[in-house]
Amino acid sequence: MAMFFRTILCFFVLISLVFTTSAQNCRSHTFANRIPYSACNDLSVLNSFLHWNYIAENRTVNLAYRHAGVSATRWVAWAINPTARGMVGSQALVAFQSGGRMEAYTSPINSFQTSLARGNLSFPVPTISAEFNGANEITIFATIVLPPGSTTVNQVWQEGPLTGSTPGIHPTTGANIQSIGTIDFQSGQTSSGGGAANSRVKRRNVHGVLNAVSWGTLMPLGAIIARYLKVAKAANPAWFYLHIACQTSAYAVGVAGWATGLKLGSDSPGIQYDSHRNLGIALFVLGTLQVFALLLRPKPDHKFRFYWNIYHHATGYLVIILSVVNVYKGFDILDPEKKWKRIYTGVLVTLAVIAVLLETFTWIVVIKRKKNEDKSHHGANGMNGYGARHQQGV
Repeated sequence: MAMFFRTILCFFVLISLVFTTSAQNCRSHTFANRIPYSACNDLSVLNSFLHWNYIAENRTVNLAYRHAGVSATRWVAWAINPTARGMVGSQALVAFQSGGRMEAYTSPINSFQTSLARGNLSFPVPTISAEFNGANEITIFATIVLPPGSTTVNQVWQEGPLTGSTPGIHPTTGANIQSIGTIDFQSGQTSSGGGAANSRVKRRNVHGVLNAVSWGTLMPLGAIIARYLKVAKAANPAWFYLHIACQTSAYAVGVAGWATGLKLGSDSPGIQYDSHRNLGIALFVLGTLQVFALLLRPKPDHKFRFYWNIYHHATGYLVIILSVVNVYKGFDILDPEKKWKRIYTGVLVTLAVIAVLLETFTWIVVIKRKKNEDKSHHGANGMNGYGARHQQGV
């Protein structure tokens, strides 16, 4: 009975904690030993909040950026981008825990591959400090002088892993690419940039689906059709047209996926996935060569047909191998739910099992056919020998 009541008590404590956490907002928060902030905003993603006082006379902002639900092995940052919406060009305030004490400094961000190195910003930052409380929350306190012009600025906030005492690359999916917007320090009005980020996520997903279906699924299926159906005499020439239909469809859908990849690259300057991109270019080139090879295919009795077959088969299998590798690289970049990666793995395993079964069946058919041909050949030789002996009177 006592165990039952302890369980019930723990349950209600957890429920109260959940409701307390979900009810958290910037206005309910108080800072110990700090002057009160007259304005605040609950940022749209990443459990983040911004508090500030704006002093119009000298365009100074005293601010506190809070990032909740973050461990001591993560870094956080809040930034103003004076020139564009997004990360590149941002002037950042960075904080993390190192060696048991908080590090807080400024960092100008010039590329997506930055390591958040220390440096002066394009506007003055007279003071900056940070603290980490026991509730897994990092707060950056700073005084900044806004750049000349409007009091409305582009803001970016972010978090990522630490490698020792060095900030690492933050994730490039989900909330981490939606953490942009604008803020007017004078009026308090804000806007979120999540709409554009969501649109980019959708395009990334479309790119991934197109390539997984085309290069990663239809291409191997077309190769299976070509290798195993042509063994059955009844399937000739149907196997050829099925093979062509499957491969040309894969190429057409793959080109669409490749084009979406180019568009994503042009819309995301500074973000580069070199191996994924290079494999994509190689697949497009090899796939295009296969299409031209089909148009230049010699007749079966042509002297160059043997060499064409070697080229066609080698290039085709290389395309399939590179396709599968690149699809998995794409999964690592998109970082979708694990079930999608498992589903694609299941598709590949299914195709592999089918290929093994058909390979076994093909060898059985070929061996039987060869034995029958050998028997027919020996029988014909025997009859020819008997006829010759009969004619000679043997």
